[in-house]
Amino acid sequence: MELNLPESVVYEKRGPIAIITMNRPDAMNSLTKEMLIGLEAAFDDFESDPALRVAIFTGAGDRSFCTGLDMKAALPALNDGDALGYEDPAKRPFQRNFKPIITAVNGMCVAGGLEFMLGTDIRIAVDTAKFGLAEVRWAVVPAGGSHIRLPQQIPWAIAMELLLTGNTIDAQRAYEVGLINKVVPADKLMDEALDYAKRICENGPLAVRTAKEIALRALNNEPAFVLEKTMSARVFASEDAQEGPRAFAEKRKPHYTGH
Repeated sequence: MELNLPESVVYEKRGPIAIITMNRPDAMNSLTKEMLIGLEAAFDDFESDPALRVAIFTGAGDRSFCTGLDMKAALPALNDGDALGYEDPAKRPFQRNFKPIITAVNGMCVAGGLEFMLGTDIRIAVDTAKFGLAEVRWAVVPAGGSHIRLPQQIPWAIAMELLLTGNTIDAQRAYEVGLINKVVPADKLMDEALDYAKRICENGPLAVRTAKEIALRALNNEPAFVLEKTMSARVFASEDAQEGPRAFAEKRKPHYTGH
């Protein structure tokens, strides 16, 4: 069955390798609802296609991998109760993808972009990339799995710095704390990702898929994801969560009341 994907999602198959690209470079590859649904459809197809063995996930352009939800459209919809395709409280990006996913981070990787990356397996980044979770600056929380996955993957103190301050770190720091595998010049990014993909494809496909599935299932993150979804709902329903995106859109400092 042919996929009907939006223009914001590009899905290419090169033999056993899938390349899935977020394609809104003029908007820093920020996520819309149709884009989220399109990405899920592409990765579902990748998972179910027996000819595909590994995916490379990247963003279009040279400025941004992904800056998270579109603050002017998708985030207000989330505040109003739209689950944006994530109605299941235990569902997070790639939680049910057992084939390997390599992320080629071509620029800014913040908010939902970082949350997507946290669900992938091998991460290559350009030397100009930045990583962070700015949600608290806008009176919301990164409810796409960050509270669970980030402290699992890097030291607690670094995870808390990102979660609580909204600050970003550069690619070298991300490499030092174990958030990414390698830092490369921009012109080497896809070559490096393809090298990893080809190396994985040399291995037994059942063994590779099983290795990832065991590691992912052993984490047993679903109950923690439900907790994150439940507790974050009170934040998204708050007055401050309305003020944050409004201030962002109006390019002014937000005025928070704690309500």
